[in-house]
Amino acid sequence: MPEFLTLLPPDEAREKLLSHLSTGIVDSESVSVDLSLGRVTAQDIFAPHPLPEFSRSTVDGYAVKSKDTFGATDSLPAYLNLIGEVPMGMEPSFEIESGQCALIHTGGMLPKNADAVVMLEYTQIVRAGLSDLNNDDNKKERPAPTGEIEIFKSVADGENVIRIGEDVAQNQLVIPKGTLIRPTEIGGLMALGIMSLRVAKLVRVGIISTGDEVIEPSQQPKMGQVRDINSYTLSALIQKSGGQAKRYGIISDQFETLKEAALKALSECDVVIITAGSSASTRDLTAEVINQLGSPGVLVHGINTRPGKPTILGVCNGKAVIGLPGNPVSALVNGYLFVVPVIEKLLGVTPKPNASVQAKLTVNLSSQAGREDWFPVKLIGIRDSGFVNRKSEIVNYEAEPIFGKSNLIFSLASADGLLKIHPDATGLSAGEIVDVMLI
Repeated sequence: MPEFLTLLPPDEAREKLLSHLSTGIVDSESVSVDLSLGRVTAQDIFAPHPLPEFSRSTVDGYAVKSKDTFGATDSLPAYLNLIGEVPMGMEPSFEIESGQCALIHTGGMLPKNADAVVMLEYTQIVRAGLSDLNNDDNKKERPAPTGEIEIFKSVADGENVIRIGEDVAQNQLVIPKGTLIRPTEIGGLMALGIMSLRVAKLVRVGIISTGDEVIEPSQQPKMGQVRDINSYTLSALIQKSGGQAKRYGIISDQFETLKEAALKALSECDVVIITAGSSASTRDLTAEVINQLGSPGVLVHGINTRPGKPTILGVCNGKAVIGLPGNPVSALVNGYLFVVPVIEKLLGVTPKPNASVQAKLTVNLSSQAGREDWFPVKLIGIRDSGFVNRKSEIVNYEAEPIFGKSNLIFSLASADGLLKIHPDATGLSAGEIVDVMLI
């Protein structure tokens, strides 16, 4: 019976695996920005022009010279002559002189000489009229309002205004290489008129499911058989993380058969995952197969964690080969811990902390000292004022552990996140404020 090598803590095991892999090894391709969500930039992106390209108002109000409003109050208002209205989507054909103002709407271009905008709420029209100032027949504009405006609040230079280049300067680095594209990045690129960009190609991940008892989900299992879950949960995780999964089917527990399938997957993919072949038993072929696929072979055989102790991490000729437990919860949890970081490194993603929230633990949790434990938890929103953590921050959730064995997939399906118990601890107490990694 094969023995585990020295069990490593998950962080140390992950670092050992990643240290044998090169960053950003996948090729790049050009994609349309509107189709780039979830992709990773393969080059730095610079602004071709400032944003905005003209000074614009952030409110509805009156464009003014700020010095004309100094000292204005409810009891001592300032009075300015209204000379027209700024046309939306066009450059004003007039400029503001001392003692003058112009009606302007949110997003409108400031007239020349104006340096601030007074919000409508702090003004009042005391004399109204119409002018042909903007009534150019070619532009077909409505007559511009004129008259006298009463202003009850002073504004400073630049108040309620976005200046040229205040968001982005020309030639400024706006999106560095290795950035994961989110909706905000797509909006920024569209604002700059950038319609395509180069991104890292999707990481190709081959998935091999092993076991004589495993059948396709579409089949009706006989007694002693189980449907393949891991190939599909891992495929979804891979796709979510910037990879492209290729399933190589269910392979029997035969060394040569598994080796042949693994060699094929290794030649066609950037990463290979073998599930259900990493339990500590005489039927464990994964470690031996990995050692024969290429150098250096198995790096880690056994992780000091629950679930997922029999996880195997290897590198064969520069490519990661990972053996995950057959139990669905173990496979998916360790997919988060090891597969996702590998994909991110191959994509060249700039490392960022995992999304997490703080929550108050509802029950006591025990743990074995020296082992890192992960528990699926459900987050329950708190309707009252919440709890306060050590930093005097409000905590708005309770974390309710979901207890179940590692082959119960719906115990994880009902979870919102994973709670880690550090190996130095022997458990957590009810009422403790904990960090929950969102999944």
